[in-house]
Parts: sequence; C-alpha cells; structure tokens
Amino acid sequence: MKRKIGLIVNPVAGMGGSVGLKGTDGKTYQQALELGAKPVTPTRTREFLSHIRNKDSIELYVAPGKMGEEYVREFSISFTVVGTIGEDTSGEDTKRIAAEMLAKGAELLVIVGGDGTARDIYDAVGLNIPVVAVPGGVKVYSAVFAFSTRAASEMLDAFLENADVTEEEVLDINEDAFREGRLDCSLYGYLSVPNVRNLLQGGKEASAAGSAAENKEDIALHVVEGMESGWLYLLGPGTTLKAVADELAIPKTLLGVDAVFEGRVVGTDLNEQAMLRLFAQYERRKIIVTPIGGNGFIFGRGNKQFTPAVIKVVGTKNIIVIGTKDKLIKLDCLRVDTGDYELDQQLSGYIDVVVGYKYSKVMPVRC
Repeated sequence: MKRKIGLIVNPVAGMGGSVGLKGTDGKTYQQALELGAKPVTPTRTREFLSHIRNKDSIELYVAPGKMGEEYVREFSISFTVVGTIGEDTSGEDTKRIAAEMLAKGAELLVIVGGDGTARDIYDAVGLNIPVVAVPGGVKVYSAVFAFSTRAASEMLDAFLENADVTEEEVLDINEDAFREGRLDCSLYGYLSVPNVRNLLQGGKEASAAGSAAENKEDIALHVVEGMESGWLYLLGPGTTLKAVADELAIPKTLLGVDAVFEGRVVGTDLNEQAMLRLFAQYERRKIIVTPIGGNGFIFGRGNKQFTPAVIKVVGTKNIIVIGTKDKLIKLDCLRVDTGDYELDQQLSGYIDVVVGYKYSKVMPVRC
C-alpha cells in the first residue's frame, strides 16, 4: 500500500535573496519582481522530487498549480490535488491546504520555503504530523530544515524506511528588524521531523559576548593587514564582518553585502546585479564570509545575495572564511547550498578559516 505524503510549495519564497531584499512577504514580493527576481522554489522542488529513491511507494497529496501540482506532473509519481488556490497565494493557503491534507490521512508533509512557511505549517498542524522542510526561502534559520534539497529527499526516504521522528525548533524572525539590518529571532514552536541528524541543519545561534568580541577584533586585524592593493573585497553579513569594517573605520550593513576597495566603501547592501555591475570596474575580487552559528553555512543561508553567478565570477579560490573559535568549536564542518549543485561540489573540500590574528583552522566544507 502506498504511503500518503503531502507536498506544499511556497511559490514566492526565496525570491528576495538575489536582489538583496530580506524576504518576500507582503508587498516585498512585488518589489522583488520589479528588481528582476526569479522564482526559486520551482527549481528546489524539482531537485527534491528527482532525488527521491522510493517514488513508486508514495502517493502524493499536492497543493494546486504553482504550489505543487505543476512540478509533480513532470515526474512519474502518483498524485492527487488537494484544495484550491487563486491567482495570488498566501500563507493562508498553506495553512488551509496543510490542514486538508492532514484530514485526508497524509502521513508526512513536505514543505518548500523558508521560516515563514515553517511557521504557517506549525500554525496549521502543530506536532500532529511529521514534516520534511526543503530549504527555499531567504530566511532559513529554523532547525527543522534539511541542509539541502538532496538531503531533504534522503530524509523522506528515511521516513519511508521507518526512521524515527524527533522535534526541532521553528524560529520567528522579526521581519521589520531583519530589513533594518538586525537579526531578532525567538522560538515560535516545534515541528516533528524524521530523526536523521546528519541531514538536518542546526538552528541559528547568537554570537557569544565577552572573549568572542576580542576574538573578532583579532580576526579583523589579521584580515585588514592582509588586504591587498587593487582588490575589491565583498564583506558578507554578520557581526564578525562588522568587526572587519570597524577595523577599517567604515560603516557596515549588518545583514547585507558591502564592497570595499583600497579601504573605502564603494557599495553598500548590494544585491546580485549591483555586484555584477561593480565587477565591470574591478577586475580582481574577493569574498569574505563567516559561517552561521549552529549550522555552519557559509553560502546559501543568510547571504543569498552571493548567488552562483557572483561566486563563479569571483572564483572559488578567492573566498576568505573567518569565524570565532567559540562558533567553530561547535561545528564538525562548514556547509554550502547555493542552489547550483556543481558549484557546491567545487566549493566542497577543505578550507583555511581565519580564527585569530595570524591563526587559522582547516575545516571541511560539505554540500
């Protein structure tokens, strides 16, 4: 007998990333379109579906149209459409359809989106049904998400092969604070997920105070001393990069990407297109990023302005990773999830992470 699995896709999730917006909720979606943003979750959904091993053993309950049905039709998977939607979709559609799928006997829900989608699912079904969360949004900090689309496929297969389930955190991100450059997050609730620890990302952890601040200053001094004349430096989000800007005595967009050349700011809160335009003026470029505390992502979470196109132009050899010792000691590896699997493989391997003044640590990078 086939297992009943629900699939709900947030069609607008993730669209704000490449254009430098901090999400696509509400009116921000229209702004993203005006800036040239392209849909993200259709590709993520297709990648997820293509890597499920046990396709013949499932019956998918799918949301209509662009919330799921359009993508499933491309695969040889049995499915039934559940619910109705209009031309424009919202979180209310997600909640209503999730509840309908639960009532119809779905054994697990697959969601494609970000933290906002996870919150909607929590509101709709709570802990009544396990969830596989495919990362597709701009804000993907909650611990319920798989670390990649392929990992999500493996999680579903593990569930079908009778893996246990566990509870993980759903975070509530303050949208207004996020757009103002402040990461203000709190616990929203818990969702049940397949207990496959090596496939789940860790939740976002706040930076430690005290000695960590001194550690950041040491890292910043090392980075600034090593900056070469004639190179454009793209400083990613985070307080560790803010310390680099402080050492240079320049302003920093805390959750954005800023460009520095010869010690002066030449671009602030840049999106993909703004960076590509800058590259026409500066032939030599480097990216400086720091991993997210708790899950270790250096690309694909919290800095989606660094798209595959940007990273490829810069070159994988021109990436500098910095991180405090207290953050790295909790990580067994760094992770990448750019949306381009071939690029993720190129970024994988080992990298020197600057952890202090003239001190680095070799860390594995995995996709």
